Amino acid sequence: MKDSTRAKVAAAVGAAYKKKSVSSVYDYSTGSHKSISAKVENGTLSGFDYGSSSHFSGGSNDKLDFYDYETSSHVQLKLEGSKFSGYDYHSSNHFSGNINGSFVSIYDYETGQHYNFSV
Repeated sequence: MKDSTRAKVAAAVGAAYKKKSVSSVYDYSTGSHKSISAKVENGTLSGFDYGSSSHFSGGSNDKLDFYDYETSSHVQLKLEGSKFSGYDYHSSNHFSGNINGSFVSIYDYETGQHYNFSV
């Protein structure tokens, strides 16, 4: 999965779990802030990645699936409590993770590594 897609997943999970807008994401793997905003209202996810100047949006009442306009592909995302899982159609790989407060950890099955974010 692309770094930017992982950051969008972290922002989406953070916004849904915390029930408030996310305005930036800190990526511990790169040691940098990502200018990504995300919010979930009435079960609908909307976000914008200022780094790639691209939108991502979607969602329903029980899922956070979104379309990533940067990669022109869908991302399946389901949050259950503090755990989440999904599938990135751009890389054709699964991912999973959890959120604890503002800390989001994503395991990317494509790379076999954990990636940590703060939202």
